[in-house]
Amino acid sequence: MAELSNEQKRDFEAAAFRRLVDHLRERGDVQNIDLMNLAGFCRNCLSNWYREAAEADGVALSKDESREIIYGMSYAEWQALNQTEASEAKKAEFEARRPKDH
Repeated sequence: MAELSNEQKRDFEAAAFRRLVDHLRERGDVQNIDLMNLAGFCRNCLSNWYREAAEADGVALSKDESREIIYGMSYAEWQALNQTEASEAKKAEFEARRPKDH
């Protein structure tokens, strides 16, 4: 494997993150509960991690601001355009697998 500098790693990680965010924006049909049930994280988790990274660097971001960065629009707007009611089975699966911080 090629030896990567810290700057290259950071740049590649940032590019992969941007691609993930773009992909999730394109796939509004994929519900957050589905992501949580299958992968243990969702768009809201990404926005929380983004906000935590900003705050660790001394930059204050609100929950709404970080969500808008990830969703590409306000959370309320995304919900109105994309969110559907989760089935009872999906809700039960989420509760069974719910991470401690959710």
